[in-house]
Amino acid sequence: MQTFSESVSFDKRLAPFDIAGSKAHSAMLAHVGLITAKERDAIHAGLDAILADVNAGKFAWSLQLEDVHMNIEQALTQRVPAAAKLHTARSRNDQVATDMRLWFKWACGEAQLRIRAAQRALLALAVRDGGVLIPGYTHLQRAQPVFLAHHLFAWMEMLDRDYSRFVSVANHANWCPLGAGAIAGTTLRIDREFTAVQLGFVDEKGRPRVTQNSMDTVADRDLFLEFAAAGAIFGIHASRIAEDLILWSSAEFKFIELPDAFCTGSSLMPQKKNPDSCELLRGKSGRLVGNLSALLTMVKGLPLTYNRDLQEDKPPVFDTFDTVSISAEVLAGTLAGITINPAKCAAAVSDPALLATDLADYLVERGVPFREAHHAVGAVVKLAEVQGKPLNQLATADVKKCHAGYGDDWATVFDLKRAMAKRRGTGMPGPAQIKKQTARWTKLLAE
Repeated sequence: MQTFSESVSFDKRLAPFDIAGSKAHSAMLAHVGLITAKERDAIHAGLDAILADVNAGKFAWSLQLEDVHMNIEQALTQRVPAAAKLHTARSRNDQVATDMRLWFKWACGEAQLRIRAAQRALLALAVRDGGVLIPGYTHLQRAQPVFLAHHLFAWMEMLDRDYSRFVSVANHANWCPLGAGAIAGTTLRIDREFTAVQLGFVDEKGRPRVTQNSMDTVADRDLFLEFAAAGAIFGIHASRIAEDLILWSSAEFKFIELPDAFCTGSSLMPQKKNPDSCELLRGKSGRLVGNLSALLTMVKGLPLTYNRDLQEDKPPVFDTFDTVSISAEVLAGTLAGITINPAKCAAAVSDPALLATDLADYLVERGVPFREAHHAVGAVVKLAEVQGKPLNQLATADVKKCHAGYGDDWATVFDLKRAMAKRRGTGMPGPAQIKKQTARWTKLLAE
């Protein structure tokens, strides 16, 4: 049962946050007169010594003491007799809630840093090679031409939403649980606001933020779900980016060459270069989704307030943090090492069919209703298939037979420079907008 019920094997990583919480709690106890300043100082010195041992790998963790809290408290009590008073007005329920909220604030900050690094790698690639034109795809079929930068900035938007989600989780974590006790607080005089300030649970004006319901405080696991959800969505985004890179690096596309350091060869076929980093990014997304599913399943049927099931909340979020962290680093490294193949991109984007929609727009500008223009362009596409010719090489006389709206200048549509220049609106892939978005991301990522 000891082996089955222990949590110290995974929650020992909370030691720095547990010690910070205990120092703030003892400072509060001294502030309200429940312990002396001398006892507080002795407790703080003992906790600092334990943290030094933990950081040096010298602390002896015991499964018999079950969790990080009891391990540290036992070691402290052996060193500092006054530590027997440390648990005054505190339960492991509000203690672990505090530890985890401190951890979430830290973990979100770390995730944000790594996502920003991936975004900066994207920006560098866009600045260097973003002027290359490639086909954009829908249904994995060539659709319309876009600048490579526009495609990269689509990924940038995805990652920026991931960044914002971790900012939001950190803000939701920024409420101090200490003082909620096991379920109903305490009859002792304590100052929860003092503790909140000590631990940095404050708003933008430095005012303390303290949880408002003791039962919800110890039962709430929304942060775990939100953190795991943010990680899962990041994983899905990384997976989609990786899939594009896998396709682009294949012999059938060959738009890019992936960096050797993030690929491997085949154990049998010497010509192979496998996109391992991208395939693993795809695979890790399933793990991140699984962590979220595990947490949702664990919480869904629990009555208020604390139940031992909730001990299982930590492994999924710890794994989510570890997986998001290394995935973001690998994504950044992969992006930083990509080489673009301009000739292959140019060959793919030279297909005049990519500008068929522009031909419909041409008819609209000449007064043809769009639905009618759509059918008129479809007739020209069919004609090209029958004659076995590219769209832009059809005879003008034949094209005019398809619809009276076509003029002698119909083929001028099939000019990539013209096509891109006309895409001027916000969010479009025209040169002016690419320049604007590059400046926007450059400024944002420099902050």
